[in-house]
Amino acid sequence: MVNIEEAKEKFGALLESQKKRVAAMRAQGDFVDYEKLDKIVIGICGGDGIGPIITHEAERVLRFLLAADVEKGRIEFKEIDGLTIENRAAQMKAIPDDVLAELKACHVILKGPTTTPRAGDEWPNIESANVAMRKELDLFANVRPVKVPEQGIDWTFFRENTEGAYTLGSCGFETEDGISVDFTVTTTDGTQRIAELAYDFAHKNHKNRVSIVTKANIVKATDGKFLKLCQAVGEKYPDITTDDWYIDIMTAKLVDEKRRKDFQVFVLPNLYGDIITDEAAEFQGGVGTAGSGNIGKRYAMFEAIHGSAPRMMKEGRGQYADPCSMLRAAAMLLSHIGYQAESDKLTAALDKCMFEEKALVITGRDTGCTCTEFGDYVMRTISAL
Repeated sequence: MVNIEEAKEKFGALLESQKKRVAAMRAQGDFVDYEKLDKIVIGICGGDGIGPIITHEAERVLRFLLAADVEKGRIEFKEIDGLTIENRAAQMKAIPDDVLAELKACHVILKGPTTTPRAGDEWPNIESANVAMRKELDLFANVRPVKVPEQGIDWTFFRENTEGAYTLGSCGFETEDGISVDFTVTTTDGTQRIAELAYDFAHKNHKNRVSIVTKANIVKATDGKFLKLCQAVGEKYPDITTDDWYIDIMTAKLVDEKRRKDFQVFVLPNLYGDIITDEAAEFQGGVGTAGSGNIGKRYAMFEAIHGSAPRMMKEGRGQYADPCSMLRAAAMLLSHIGYQAESDKLTAALDKCMFEEKALVITGRDTGCTCTEFGDYVMRTISAL
């Protein structure tokens, strides 16, 4: 616990750190042009819990699709260990230094789920590895697609990744009077770049609506700023309709069968994006079916949107984990590095395996197929396309 004067010092230090972050943002160059690279290095980072199991399966499928370019030396896979909760706890770091150095040696990363300690857990209170990675690699855009054609759902969410409530989530404190304080942050530079990415995506993919989601009527300084800046970017795109929604009513409208068909592209702060994309994934079949991309100018990381499922591992059911989330993430990775044809093949195969044929079904138990059996099924399906 701290007194008021100590609290002022802590808050001042936070502001100084954010000023440095803004300066770093302004110093960045353009996005990586993968077509100009002689070699693309794909990092494979399994994480913990079921992470290594489902990540290995996605890697198998990636190697299958990219076999020719791996042989030519155009694609290199780099195995990265060390993001287990045991190693992170032992070093008391969200990402150990040697692991971070390995991650930075890659262009793109396929990352499995990682455990984030909660109050009462056996692990010390270290920061989320996901949050730390997004900050260290400046992966400012979390992109999550959700598509259910028969329900008229074709959504793409652009969640700001490096600001909001999560980025300072471990920086709060309690005063000696029993007052606990946490912080949220919104910057001009951070908001403009996520808005520009969302509108650029909408424009290039022939989407005519972008919905900004905040709670700007209540959280006026940060959410209000986010809304106004996104609206200003939207004015540059006369072909796109911009609307804005409060997070509570948007959560309701996604389950409104009449209204949800109207939505296409969303842009929203970190916390709201985390919540609403999990809700959206349920329409597609649950968080186990959804992948996500974390995009920056220099690096990109692709992952499942669910956790590490420690209970499955304790119960000895890890081999029955559903790899579909990681396979969807792998499809996004392929698209990001310029292998659109391979991405389309993987997406088509997953649609067939998950929703159409269903020759094998994942249940998470021995009543369904194993993770490896499903991966084999997907590769057979790709070959038959």
